[in-house]
Amino acid sequence: MSAPASAEERHATWLELFFDLVIVAAVAQLAHLLHEDVTWEKVLLFGVAYYAMWSVWTAFTLYANVTGIRTRQRAMLLAMFGIAVMAASIPLVERDQPAAFVLAYVYCRFLSINSFKREHRIVTEWPGVQQAVGVIPWIASLGFETPTRYWLWLAGIALDLVFSIARARDPQALLAEERRDRERSLRRHHREAEIAQLDRLEAARPDRPHLGERLGLFVIIVLGEAVAQLVNAAAGVEDWRSGLWFVVVLGFGLLVALWWLTLRYGPSAAPTYGMRVFTLRLTMPAHYLTTVSIVVIAAGLGSAAAHPQGHVETATRLVLCTGAALYFLTATAIGARGGASWRWVLGWGVPSVLVCVAAGIFGGPLPAAGLLGVVLAAALWHIAYRRVSGVSAAGPHDDPAEVAPAGDEV
Repeated sequence: MSAPASAEERHATWLELFFDLVIVAAVAQLAHLLHEDVTWEKVLLFGVAYYAMWSVWTAFTLYANVTGIRTRQRAMLLAMFGIAVMAASIPLVERDQPAAFVLAYVYCRFLSINSFKREHRIVTEWPGVQQAVGVIPWIASLGFETPTRYWLWLAGIALDLVFSIARARDPQALLAEERRDRERSLRRHHREAEIAQLDRLEAARPDRPHLGERLGLFVIIVLGEAVAQLVNAAAGVEDWRSGLWFVVVLGFGLLVALWWLTLRYGPSAAPTYGMRVFTLRLTMPAHYLTTVSIVVIAAGLGSAAAHPQGHVETATRLVLCTGAALYFLTATAIGARGGASWRWVLGWGVPSVLVCVAAGIFGGPLPAAGLLGVVLAAALWHIAYRRVSGVSAAGPHDDPAEVAPAGDEV
């Protein structure tokens, strides 16, 4: 998108902030899938349902980002209602009644596509938000039972990602194909007079500082859910012994560390801020993996705080450590791609992943506080990187969401 007419820095509007409220409820509903009796099927449902709601949120966030003051309020509010229906129908999905969830998702995706088509811009960096190719398997899934339905959902996600990542590599070819498709559609509907307007079709230029702020606000939402999980679980414990105090203190410390790493470094917990400007085909998958890992950690924290005495249940241990390992793995991959030193990758990134994996596999004898202490130690080791290596902070603002990053685009 072109720079706003005003010289003032653009921030999230009241409409966008109101739109975010529905994600608070959605994340809370999803986290409950990983609380008790965790199975591989629940993990799959969690990952798929989270992607569906995240993809709708990102589609309308990008829509508002590139349209600015032309954002259609009705479209945003209808999408908000659609996400609310998706969130409310999570228990139905768990009971193998996914029709409401799927229909709400398909509705939101087509609403997004239609909203973008009113503009003469194509988000060439993440084109999946304007295409229906990934929605087709979801529609088809309404005619199948599990496990075929699950495979179709995964196929839809794969099509979304492959299309967005692969097609974003050649923006001009994407624009040319979009012009041809729209021209064929206009001729088929005998609207040849509108063909001349296709010359106005251009690549959208996302407002990166604004988008960084919006993605950062989503991180704040999932961290808020993690705080709520910890507080609600502790509130349900009648006898506040030392074990609970240790879990609460260490759990809160872990959330503070995740906040610091994720939002002080920039798009992920990797010291690459200012070195590279990531294209959306890298930023968006990294944002999904980072936020979904925080939600998984939140579910593990809630379960650990609810049962702070004795050994941690296997499911709780695996949930907590899997979330932490995924978080650090995402940070390591982004760091390696974005210009972080190999000293950081091999001395900070990889060891943190291995420590969390080892804790998940061999941490059975550890109490809840001990397990949280291991994960917190990995996060604190990341935070210590700047002090140990002598790397300076990001800048005077010390908040990457509020400044435009410099460096080469990758």
